[in-house]
Amino acid sequence: MPPAPVAELAPTGKLRAAINFGNPILATKDAATGEARGVSVDLARELGRRLGVPVELVTFPAAGKVVEAVTAAQVDIGFVAIDPVRGAGMAQTAPYVIIEGAYLVKNDSPIKSNAEVDRPGNRIVVGNGSAYDLYLTRELKNARLVKAATSPAVTDTFLAQNIEVAAGVKQQLQADAQRLPGLRLLDGRFMVIQQAMGLPKGREAGARYVTAFVEEMKASGFVADALARHKIEGAAVAPVAGKN
Repeated sequence: MPPAPVAELAPTGKLRAAINFGNPILATKDAATGEARGVSVDLARELGRRLGVPVELVTFPAAGKVVEAVTAAQVDIGFVAIDPVRGAGMAQTAPYVIIEGAYLVKNDSPIKSNAEVDRPGNRIVVGNGSAYDLYLTRELKNARLVKAATSPAVTDTFLAQNIEVAAGVKQQLQADAQRLPGLRLLDGRFMVIQQAMGLPKGREAGARYVTAFVEEMKASGFVADALARHKIEGAAVAPVAGKN
């Protein structure tokens, strides 16, 4: 890789990395120590190591907050889903991880398939500003969206307000269905989330460096090893650019 453009990626002398606790596939808080852990944390630390600068992990409860921080250059890198709305305010790499989005309903719900969700009278709760929120805002024709404060709060909001459908990270909803009685996931997925690294616009040299970094992390097995180390299931390493 070319010499690191440290001035663009760490203008304060350290790499400020936004970590999203709203997506458990990307990052979680260690129950014993309270420290952030996960594939996004590992990538941030490896990038800082290569740049030769310390890494400051700036944690957020939801992806929307990460997007705001990156867009405003309050942080230097973030880990967010690829989306045209988000891409308007930041530079994004190719994806490093692919995640499935799923629907959750109650056991006695008449809804049996994903195709039955977007119908008049149905409400779908999503995390405010999440990739699912952005996608469904564009795609829904009949159902109505209800916004939970964060993605981890989706199922609780779904139950508290007696909403017809919850939407979000498949693994998060699976965990909720196991934690709470009377819930089931609909088969399959309604969308695929491509998780990428993002940084503030106007940092072209930094964007080129991080883009090459992501491709190397996928090709070398770093991302796959991180997913295995953190026992993440249901997420796949995105293909290396130019390969199927």
